[in-house]
Amino acid sequence: MKIGGIAPALGLAVLAAFALSACDQSGLAHRSQAPIPYQTVALMEQIGTTKEAPMLIRAYKKEAELEIWKMRSDGRYVHLKTFPMCRWSGQLGPKRQQGDRQVPEGFYAIGPAQMNPNSSYYLSFNVGYPNALDRALGHTGGDIMVHGACSSAGCFSMTDNQIAEIYAIARSSLAGGQRSIQMQSYPFRMTALNLAKHRLDPNIDFWKQLKEGSDHFELTLQEPQVGFCNRRYVFNAEGAEHLDPNAACPPLQQNPEVAQAVAERRAQDEAKVAELAQRGVKPVRVVYQDGGQHPSFASRVSQVSRPETIVAPTEIDLDEKPGWGGGQAAAKSAASPVVTSAAAKAADNSGKPVRVMAMATARSDRRDMSALAASDPSPTNSVKKPSGAHRAALMDDIPIPPASIGVRRPSRVH
Repeated sequence: MKIGGIAPALGLAVLAAFALSACDQSGLAHRSQAPIPYQTVALMEQIGTTKEAPMLIRAYKKEAELEIWKMRSDGRYVHLKTFPMCRWSGQLGPKRQQGDRQVPEGFYAIGPAQMNPNSSYYLSFNVGYPNALDRALGHTGGDIMVHGACSSAGCFSMTDNQIAEIYAIARSSLAGGQRSIQMQSYPFRMTALNLAKHRLDPNIDFWKQLKEGSDHFELTLQEPQVGFCNRRYVFNAEGAEHLDPNAACPPLQQNPEVAQAVAERRAQDEAKVAELAQRGVKPVRVVYQDGGQHPSFASRVSQVSRPETIVAPTEIDLDEKPGWGGGQAAAKSAASPVVTSAAAKAADNSGKPVRVMAMATARSDRRDMSALAASDPSPTNSVKKPSGAHRAALMDDIPIPPASIGVRRPSRVH
């Protein structure tokens, strides 16, 4: 009788505990199922797209911005929103090894299995690093995320509100039938000025490959088909998905109109780079103490991880060498792209010109960040006119394409 009296009480306790656990889990599930904000849905309708339409992500480390693009019914992408990045870590340059705190650069794919609703960083999704080219180059590491919590040790970190919206947009696109979301990660916006300033960087050849992919997208407003051969990127080539990143490139078949437009854009930008160099734009190396953040977060130090590392980067002038197009002599003598603040101090002590950069973005009508609210930075969007709890662990306008160019493992909790 005594035992029988205990059993019901124990059963009730178990049921109560289960109910409490279920509440906690439903809270997490609700977080990952939050709807897209109605203002964003209204914006989608304004620009001719829908919640279910495919999306594309473009990220820029130096400017600390993450763009969301959505496909319209004609198969072309249109810019939806630009989110200021709360935190990214490392230096400009690709990720090469586990533990280097580098945010990767390149073209990646995000599938349904990479979405993580149970993230320790509010919500997250795995960007897909390393890709086939990273592996061919011997680059190691993994579990690189876009997540919340404003904390980064090699990831793209947003605020919780930002990742909730980005996650909802991605979830809706994948539910609408998109097999994978392309993420384009760049060191900076691929402008002639940025290329001129970084023309002696040892990563310049790699960055020119990324620029080619960027040009393919901007000239067609379509997702470029990405392939790898000869240990480098190729774009919009027939059968690109079957290429071997370690083998020599076979003859590549591309849409001749698109290929010509990309070649013309490359020639124009190379001419601009040469002109800027002639006009005295110095080659530089930009050194971060440990990554950066969008300047709109400057007054919110308590919300970011390792706030002591969020300082304006140092810009070190480099000696120009003859023939920057090859640039081998300068590139070989340059330091590894994964440099430290000690390198900046050493350069300063050696007498090289050193400048501290202001952490600000270049203004454009489409990307003006001046109206970001101090309490919770809100993303800008493509139709608005310009208007003027700390975690202990870790944080040019787009051209209209020529009318002649046609449309043609689950991650760990992080």
